[in-house]
Order: sequence, then C-alpha cells, then structure tokens
Amino acid sequence: MATHPRNQESREEQEEVYVAWTSPSRLFKKRDREFFVNIFAIVFLLSVILVFVREFVLIATVLSIVFLIYVLSTVPPEDVKHRVTNLGIESAGHFYRWEEFADFWFDEQWGQYMVVLRPFTSPRIIVLLGDQKREKIRELIARHIPFREEPDRSWVDNAARWISEKIPLEKPQA
Repeated sequence: MATHPRNQESREEQEEVYVAWTSPSRLFKKRDREFFVNIFAIVFLLSVILVFVREFVLIATVLSIVFLIYVLSTVPPEDVKHRVTNLGIESAGHFYRWEEFADFWFDEQWGQYMVVLRPFTSPRIIVLLGDQKREKIRELIARHIPFREEPDRSWVDNAARWISEKIPLEKPQA
C-alpha cells in the first residue's frame, strides 16, 4: 500500500528557517612580504637538510604545503550561504541534522568570529558568523545541542598554539 505524499509530508517535520546569512567560506588573512620571506627561509633550510638525508618525497611534501599556504593566503575566499533551521544547520550547500552534533562553541581568529560544531563522527564544522550576533546564534543552536564555554583542546591544538606564539612568522598587528 503506497502512502499518499500528503500523509508523508504531514509526518515529516516542516522546516522553519530561524536565521540565514552569508559569510566567507573560510578564514582569510592577507599576508605581507615578511611572512613569505620567513616561510621561504625556513623551507630552504629544511630542504637543504632533507637533501643531505635524501628525503626527496618529504621535500616535495613540504613544497606542496608551502604552495597551499601561498594560495590560501593570496586568494580571497568566496561568500557562501548559511541557514539555521529547526531541523539542522546548512552551510555552503551541506545540510547537517542536529542529531549529528555533540556540542558547539564560539571561537575567534584574526578578528573573525565563528561557531564551531563538533559532530559525533566527523571532523569539526566551522561556520564564520559574518555580521551575525553571537548571542542570537547561540540561543538558536542551544535549543538543539549543548553549548560549551571552553572547548576541549587536544594536544595538537595546544602544540599549534604554542608554536605560533613562540615562532611568529610576521609582526603582530597593532
């Protein structure tokens, strides 16, 4: 017995959009010449060491990562659409149901605020807030998943933060 589309529609919850906005698809910071000179010096010294050790694949990997850093630092991100609904959150054309998330928190980097959603199984989902107010987004998302004031930081997070503080590649912005 086939179900009538109307009956199926009434069983499924209707989507209600709480808020929608556009923001850049990723964090972006225009880098100056000093940053690239420092990166080049580090990569050059590392490459010389790796040539003596005959690690040519590792040299290629390092150069690939430097190229990626260059591209991400010079090409501005595209704007993408985000929506928070009663069923989940849509970001850049991908829809995530509330049931997929363990918790969320806010973070700030390079003067840009973002909401970080932690799914149970996949990597974190980061959505830049653009011109949205954190309090409003927090209220809407907290209806469905728990909010954390401070996220659990892994040893990788702590190591990356320590390295970036101890070895700055450019002068701090005033």
